[in-house]
Amino acid sequence: MTLALMKGQVEAPQVQAIKAVDKWKVFRTLSEARGMLGLHDRTLAVLNALLSFYPSAELAERQNLVVFPSNAQLTLRAHGIAGTTLRRHLAVLVEAGIVHRRDSPNGKRYARRGRAGDIEQAFGFDLAPLLVRAEEFARLAERVIEERRLLRQAREALTICRRDVRKLLSAAIQEGMVGDWMAHEDRYSDLASRLARNPSLRDVETVLTAMEALREEILNTLESQIKFQELGANDAQNGCHIQSSHPESILESEPRLKQAEQSISGGKTTDAGQPVKMLPLSLVLKACPQVADYAPGGSVGGWRDLMSAAIVVRSALGVSSSAYQEACEIMGPESAATAISCILERAGQINNAGGYLRDLTRKAALGQFSPGPMLMALMRAHTGEKFMT
Repeated sequence: MTLALMKGQVEAPQVQAIKAVDKWKVFRTLSEARGMLGLHDRTLAVLNALLSFYPSAELAERQNLVVFPSNAQLTLRAHGIAGTTLRRHLAVLVEAGIVHRRDSPNGKRYARRGRAGDIEQAFGFDLAPLLVRAEEFARLAERVIEERRLLRQAREALTICRRDVRKLLSAAIQEGMVGDWMAHEDRYSDLASRLARNPSLRDVETVLTAMEALREEILNTLESQIKFQELGANDAQNGCHIQSSHPESILESEPRLKQAEQSISGGKTTDAGQPVKMLPLSLVLKACPQVADYAPGGSVGGWRDLMSAAIVVRSALGVSSSAYQEACEIMGPESAATAISCILERAGQINNAGGYLRDLTRKAALGQFSPGPMLMALMRAHTGEKFMT
């Protein structure tokens, strides 16, 4: 007996309790909130055994809520728990204010019955705190469930953010883009190693905030590269592919293909004299993942695959062959395929894909359009930011 235990037992009868509560419902809420109450699984097993000795399914006011099983009976219903372990967990339940002790003069647990067989007085463990604190336990359980939900969301967001950072770093390094990528790699590894096996919500949120800042820094670096660095067309291997009326043929005539290839190798420029800029294929696929579904075999392994997929997408979006051909001639086949991939990503926001592509083609002819900003806006949209045109 301690002063805290005595205070709890004195105050318990004075608390306004609810009329009745399902004992197993209270047990389930306690199971959810066990961490906040300092209860372990074995402690809950002992509580389950105590509840099984209460004959009614409900704990109700003005009923005798004292159960008086012997340690031997409790051991059997607690799956053979050892005597010393049983006593330790009973003490935990008492100290946590889950049950109260009602001791007899000789320390035994029993009930004194009247002439009619009704229990007049019982000595053992009083389950009244479960009735009195039922609403408190329910609030604790709701809090635990909410924290678990927030933790799950935070971990999912961190997983997505880590994947984004990993793919962006890989693309930047593989494409040879300018930047201190090794420092970013070290920072990424440091953040990834901070989480323990079972991190708290606060730990996950701290790492998530830092990882999101790293992703934003990488995106800004890549964006500046796309905006201000002219990328050569040395990766371009094939020209613009136009879909014919025959489903078995994806490429148009060989002369048209050769003409497109020659325009690339010759360093095609727009009417405004601006050189056509080639973007890294890996960045295009990062910003426009849906286009891979239209590629041969469901994956894009090179520019040829992307341009073949763009032919299928062009048809699916209702873009005319002439509009796409004009885009290939003005922008270059790779940039046209990139533009079509971006339009596919925004298909739900664009009413007329063909008219939109023709407008982009006119701007490209005047040197006022490059697919780079579209790609970066899509990448930001995929990381949860608002798409900006």
